[in-house]
Amino acid sequence: MSPPTILVLGGSGFVGRHVVGRLVASGWRVVVPTRRRESAKHLLLLPTVDVIEANIHDPSELRQLAGGVAAAINLVGILNETRRGDFAKVHVELTRKTVAACREAGVPRLLHMSALNASPEGPSRYLRSKGEAEGIVAASGLAWTIFRPSVIFGREDSFLNMFARLQQLLPILALACPEAEFQPVYVGDVGRAFLFALDDDRTHGERYNLCGPKVYKLRELVAYAGELSGRHRPILPLGPGLSKLQATMLEFLPGKLMSRDNLASMQLPNVCAGGFPSLFGFEPTALEAIAPEYLAPTLRDRFADFRTRRSR
Repeated sequence: MSPPTILVLGGSGFVGRHVVGRLVASGWRVVVPTRRRESAKHLLLLPTVDVIEANIHDPSELRQLAGGVAAAINLVGILNETRRGDFAKVHVELTRKTVAACREAGVPRLLHMSALNASPEGPSRYLRSKGEAEGIVAASGLAWTIFRPSVIFGREDSFLNMFARLQQLLPILALACPEAEFQPVYVGDVGRAFLFALDDDRTHGERYNLCGPKVYKLRELVAYAGELSGRHRPILPLGPGLSKLQATMLEFLPGKLMSRDNLASMQLPNVCAGGFPSLFGFEPTALEAIAPEYLAPTLRDRFADFRTRRSR
């Protein structure tokens, strides 16, 4: 008997590779659509993963992908818009198309990635679009589960790694919204939560906030990333006015390290009111147990730094 198949949208991304890896280890066959197979090459060697080039925003292609699968997971999301309307396209419209494809293909189960503080009345377009998508999932009539994580950390993250890189490049770090609160959750724990919920009927129709064991100020996380990477720089905390000015300037630069919409999202504490959901049966992993593994300089980095200092 062949293993059951699950469709994972966003399976080639940061969270996706952890979710897909756990699914494969648990005996699932996984279908991962992507625009370019090259972007999912890290999944190609997994024995029960089919990486398929497809446009998931095309309803007909999405319906075809959903055919014959036992469940679907939607992990697709963006933190910034390249052009106005991208949040609606990626978070809202794709969710609507995913729900329609599941209904038409007879897929009964849908797991959906949202975000902490998601709400149609949220302070940012990001949070409002995530909240609108949650409403679509909740009204779908499917057996759904929604996950709402705080910022997610792990080896390939774009959060702590970004602040470590910035401190390698800049002599001082001007930091917008330094008192913003986060409760980072380990990407491996997010993957475990998805896998657990997939086979547990108690999670149907539920929304789960996912946070790590500790709350940090943004300035504390930035300082920690600098200390671990060996490039700790002085932090210049910016007040509300200068924070908005910096976000406005960075919004128009390549890479978009910060935007006014990001700043609006940070006005709400990105923390969980309660602990990690006890239903999942494990405690969340501490940031300090994982971050040193990927932020601390390697022996090669330390040797190169030693040679640089010797040559001065």
